[in-house]
Amino acid sequence: MGKKRKMPGLNTSSTADISFMLLIFFLVTTSMDTDQGLARTLPKPPEDDQLNNEIKVKERNILNIRINKDNYLLIGDDYATLADVKERAKEFIKNPDNKPNLPELKPKKVKELGGKTFMVTENHVISVQTDRGTDYGVYFAVQDALVSAYNELRDELSKEEFGYKYEFLTADQQKGIREVYPQKISEAEPKKYGGQQ
Repeated sequence: MGKKRKMPGLNTSSTADISFMLLIFFLVTTSMDTDQGLARTLPKPPEDDQLNNEIKVKERNILNIRINKDNYLLIGDDYATLADVKERAKEFIKNPDNKPNLPELKPKKVKELGGKTFMVTENHVISVQTDRGTDYGVYFAVQDALVSAYNELRDELSKEEFGYKYEFLTADQQKGIREVYPQKISEAEPKKYGGQQ
């Protein structure tokens, strides 16, 4: 009888290299969705003596924006569209005609703006409350409109005072503009309207 022949083995030495190259190829050619987010600076934690004292805000200083599960907007007591949010917010923040139903105007001396005194609504608060079924897209659109309102007001004042947009000012000048138009957006706890929670 003759010798038994050995079956030749399959050469797998380059399999790891090929797998690595395929992995790199798919990572480079695949697009990944980025998460959306909101840049927010959280307030400092309250002092011990403040924990027991509730902060009272006059009703005229609060702009309530509510979004229900069907994505309908209510600004104050009026139904509104997304297009209305920015203009209503700008009017609320600035209160140019000193209306009694809008935030109180108070004089404020701003050191960074040459020591000038500005009439500001420093106690205003914009409160956004959603339903648990509200679409994220609508929520982000409302937040974007509110931030745009602040940005436009800051740009207008920057051009008036310095001739440049807010983004081109020095850090001190930007701080002064922010003192005139401080961003105060409050997130109210989501609710489920018309049913059990």
